[in-house]
Amino acid sequence: MAESVDTAPSPAEEGRTPQDQDLSTYVYGIVPEDVQVSDDARGVATAPVRLVRHGEIAALVSEVAIERPLGTPDDLVAHQQLLDATAAEVPVLPLRFGAVLTNRQAVVDELLGPYHDEFLSALDELEGRAEFVVKGRYDERAVLMEVLNENVEAAQLRDEIRGKPEAATREARIRLGEVVNQAVSAKREADTGAVLDRLAPLSVFTVVREPSHERDAVHLALLVESDRRGELEKAVEEYARLWAGRIELELHGPLAPYDFVVSGGEGG
Repeated sequence: MAESVDTAPSPAEEGRTPQDQDLSTYVYGIVPEDVQVSDDARGVATAPVRLVRHGEIAALVSEVAIERPLGTPDDLVAHQQLLDATAAEVPVLPLRFGAVLTNRQAVVDELLGPYHDEFLSALDELEGRAEFVVKGRYDERAVLMEVLNENVEAAQLRDEIRGKPEAATREARIRLGEVVNQAVSAKREADTGAVLDRLAPLSVFTVVREPSHERDAVHLALLVESDRRGELEKAVEEYARLWAGRIELELHGPLAPYDFVVSGGEGG
């Protein structure tokens, strides 16, 4: 199976000039072979995004300077934005941090060729599906009042501390922090379970993500059939209304399905 690209032949095919030798090929992810990339698509360092095709799959790529440091915040944003925009239109297997190969021929020899069948099978699994993330964060005052109203020890510690110097109540303050954190963790588990019970039937697969903030209430990744997106949005809106003033609940997506694939360069 031969390589093809949606632009002029690559330097690997025509011979590299001295300037070409300063470039490498950055790979964002894998898509079906019949995908088209718009002329204005841009990736890392605002470089034009192109396709390297092989058999029934293709890699989204751009050229980067060999000596250019990668992994800056701007690079990560550009990488994610390109893949999320792609996922909204077609199946995509994202490389979480990208892969840098010598040239476009190396993309075929080292990535698309060896893993062609695995990539194709994974793309078939994602056809008509996309990842969505449900994220909820507790209102700090609301969740603290819940804990104080429900937890006798927390309320007693609060009363012990109130109006007294910080130095004189250091141990009580530390203990209060521990009690509150334990109570919030229990609430997180219960609230996550409630949302998961409601949304799991609308999803093909679900992943409970680790909290990214101490006030995280819910953090779920869902792989959802495209024709069930409306049901998902409605269900999340129901919980957002139910928890108004207590938890700020958001739905993000469609997104590149990082939580549901292991793509080449990250374990094959």
